[in-house]
Amino acid sequence: MGEPDTAYQDDESGTKRFRAKRDAILAAAAQAINEQSAKGMTFADVARRVGLNTTSVTYYFKRKDDLATACFENTLDRLQEMLDEAMKEPTPQQRVARYLSINMQRLTRIEQGLETPFAVLSDLRAMEEPMRSQLMGAWRDVFRKTRSLWGPGRSRAETDLFGARAHVLLENTFWLPVWLVRYELDQFDRVEQRLMDVFERGIAATGQQWTPELIDLDHDDSEPGREAFLLAATRLINELGYRGASVQKIASELNVTKGSFYHHLDAKDDLVIACYKRSFDTIADAQHQADERGGSYWHRLSSTIATLCDIQFSERGPLLRTTALHGLPSSVRRAMVERSNRIARRYAGTMSDGIAEGSIRAIDALIAAQALMALQNAAFDMRKWAGTMPRDRAVAFYASTLAFGLFDDRVLGL
Repeated sequence: MGEPDTAYQDDESGTKRFRAKRDAILAAAAQAINEQSAKGMTFADVARRVGLNTTSVTYYFKRKDDLATACFENTLDRLQEMLDEAMKEPTPQQRVARYLSINMQRLTRIEQGLETPFAVLSDLRAMEEPMRSQLMGAWRDVFRKTRSLWGPGRSRAETDLFGARAHVLLENTFWLPVWLVRYELDQFDRVEQRLMDVFERGIAATGQQWTPELIDLDHDDSEPGREAFLLAATRLINELGYRGASVQKIASELNVTKGSFYHHLDAKDDLVIACYKRSFDTIADAQHQADERGGSYWHRLSSTIATLCDIQFSERGPLLRTTALHGLPSSVRRAMVERSNRIARRYAGTMSDGIAEGSIRAIDALIAAQALMALQNAAFDMRKWAGTMPRDRAVAFYASTLAFGLFDDRVLGL
């Protein structure tokens, strides 16, 4: 045999070096996006994270939007791969369990320092065209593949229900890294088992039905103009992210001047804080009123969730998504997360009392509470889906995913 082709070897090693450097830049950019949002990410910050100068980064990605797009494409490709692996299982339960397991394995490797997180997808809608359409198309492919974990829908109603399940499953796996940090690494297996138990069998005890009573949260507002302002801002921030929703866009949404913005709030950070306060106060009010009304703890919990889903699907909504945390100062972010945790702990308390009472299954209440936080937080994204059916049906379909589990079809009879 002849001597190896050294030119070929050099070319191959050069390609490997190129890919390794590109992957390192993508990993650093994903980290920056997760901390600061896609619009907040800078070439200088990414270069610093990988020990390069800014010019070196632009050799691989000419524009910041190109880098952000590559990060999001990487996330979407990884999700497709994970779903393809899960689809090899024979039943819907086994597919969902496999998908959750793959996610937990990934998070374990990240905790061990063996893998880096991929970019969260909250900024997709804030991207400029034509990247936005391209990425949203890839996201819809991921959603459809997730829905197919349950197989083909045999009716429109079944397809709608599978869509709700797919959304809640995806959002729960996206929310996992936020609260998993409270657990030791050797508890990750237990977390996976307890979360899968909620996915599989739901929260309600055997014999409980879906008969919530919507809670009236409409109160006289001493400053109605400010409420309209916060509502418009919340919608735009949910759609475009903190940095994508400019003061000008918010003012245009209300057909007012930028000066009107500063009549209500002193700075954009103040706006996001006010939107969060409005949303958290709404959730806490629903929880409080449910307790004031009394009844079984299952009835209190289901009425709270139904009310909040109804708000998310209606014109008087929505609640601010936690994705707006990206780009906020760290001290503000910590305060918002702590308020979110207090709300989750109240859910956990209601479920613990319900377990003692017998109206709620014996579940891990802390883990189930985080699953509920993911469900109510992400309901905003399903408002168009909800608009294709009567509101009470949309609420029942969506809430059933955790009320009775991801494989219980009783709501199809409603």
